[in-house]
Amino acid sequence: MRVYVPLTLPALAEAHRTGELGAEPLLAYAVTPALREWYLSDDIEELEYAALSRAALASLRLLAADQAAPRRRVVVAVDVPDRATAVDPDRGLDPAALGEVRVTGAVRLAKTAAVHVDAGDAEADVTAAAKALAAADGGDDDAQFVVDGAEDHELLWFAPQEIANLVGPGE
Repeated sequence: MRVYVPLTLPALAEAHRTGELGAEPLLAYAVTPALREWYLSDDIEELEYAALSRAALASLRLLAADQAAPRRRVVVAVDVPDRATAVDPDRGLDPAALGEVRVTGAVRLAKTAAVHVDAGDAEADVTAAAKALAAADGGDDDAQFVVDGAEDHELLWFAPQEIANLVGPGE
């Protein structure tokens, strides 16, 4: 199963250093039955893009919690065995959890299919979106507009061998 793991650039640097994508159970997003039902599409590419978009929003949440991280969303696409993923039944009906899965077992960075990262020109909008996220979650329409502004930026695609360049020298 292809899963999309939300990260920050410092977390990607740590994964590059250790060879693993974080502690288990690892939060990720995938094409789940609930996501299929919500998105109303049978096109797997559209569904995977929806899962990627959910992971990008989760990356924005990580940025909101880590003020020191560079203001660029990061999502790692990685293939894991189906048996390593599970949907939390307590969050199954929560719209915020659409596509959310927990991955058990070590997720090796070597299994990465691609890395998706914001371009530098998205940083101002991502910064504003991270600051507005709590208000948007509270129902503030103006704040939601700001958060949506970050989503207007397409994440760039990078091959796994480009991770070293993304995280910088010495990582």
